[in-house]
Amino acid sequence: MAAFRFEALDAAGKTITGLVDADNPKAARAQLRTQHLVPLKVDAVQVGNDAAKQGIVLFAGRVFKPADLSIWTRQLSGLVVAGLPLERALTALADEAEDPRQRELVAHLRSEVNAGAPFAQALSGSPKEFDDVYRGVVAAGEQSGQLGQVLEKLATDLEEQQALKSKLIGATLYPAVVSVFAVVIVVALLVFVVPQVAEVFSSSKRALPMLTQFMLGLSAFMRGWGWLLLLALVTGGVGLAVALRNEDFRLKFDSAWLGLPLVGRLSRGYNAARFAGTLAMLAGSGVPILKALQAAAETLSNRAMRADALDALIQVREGAPLASALAAKKRFPGLLAMFARLGEQTGQLPVMLQRAATQLSTEVQRKAMAIATVLEPLLIVAMGLMVMLIVMSVMLPIMQMNTWVK
Repeated sequence: MAAFRFEALDAAGKTITGLVDADNPKAARAQLRTQHLVPLKVDAVQVGNDAAKQGIVLFAGRVFKPADLSIWTRQLSGLVVAGLPLERALTALADEAEDPRQRELVAHLRSEVNAGAPFAQALSGSPKEFDDVYRGVVAAGEQSGQLGQVLEKLATDLEEQQALKSKLIGATLYPAVVSVFAVVIVVALLVFVVPQVAEVFSSSKRALPMLTQFMLGLSAFMRGWGWLLLLALVTGGVGLAVALRNEDFRLKFDSAWLGLPLVGRLSRGYNAARFAGTLAMLAGSGVPILKALQAAAETLSNRAMRADALDALIQVREGAPLASALAAKKRFPGLLAMFARLGEQTGQLPVMLQRAATQLSTEVQRKAMAIATVLEPLLIVAMGLMVMLIVMSVMLPIMQMNTWVK
């Protein structure tokens, strides 16, 4: 059974649109006629792999943004935990969806479930929306008969990841905005204001103060070669983006990034927290530890830490304890290995991994806020000093001229 998008006329001659589940277009039209509708157009909804195979791009971007996906998962878990069958829960969510793309995607999932496919298999048709971790957790929930509880854990994990990412972005947004405005203001003063001041003193045959001469030289460089500097920066940025597509270069770059004083430690903590949280959720949902390690490693954005996680997976497959495998990888914080060891000794590995994830994410948030708190006044002071130097370079010749007049 598949989902079909239809356009039809009702008894009053009004055009209506919607979705209907049927085995084929002919059955969909017959179903519409039983509802006293005159079908005008019936098209199958193509999603994910089906659309790619037929060269159809139904969804140009992601249908579910990260925040929307966590909300949708929370709603679905609530309906399933309340005892509503999965098919009816998906029907309710499809009817309530305001975004047409979300409505069609959920309707497609419902049609797959109606046809007898497991929910995880239905989700696999849209890998862009539901990654391996999401599908693995759902599959474990279906196999254990606790889909509602597992979806609730998944929604909580998605919300925690989104909250951590939002706090990190919020902590770095203000310093980034201040930096951009500071650079724009300083460049504008050097390019437009300082040259006009130079014209005022160009008729004077006396030597200008050193600070003024320096600013005039810097202004001349910015006006003459600023475009070349901007071009070099843009070319360097594009070149770096292209080079990062090479796995070997990306691995070396990410490894060097972790060695930076401030951002390196933040990246290390953020990736470790995400790895621990994902591993805890998968292991707690009943996913085998090897498969859980594989999926958790794929969530790491840092290639160097991902390589370490996959190497730890090999050691665990060969019989090594998880704690020992993680302790051997120095890029992962020692806190993670310690909690993993406690979890293995007490038989509560998912609980201990979740505690490690919570502590790591809290530490990352604390460090990010501390860095932002220090950077904000430093950036303002730096901007003030630059503006002060430019103003002094303008005022010093004026003060010197007053001295000559006297």
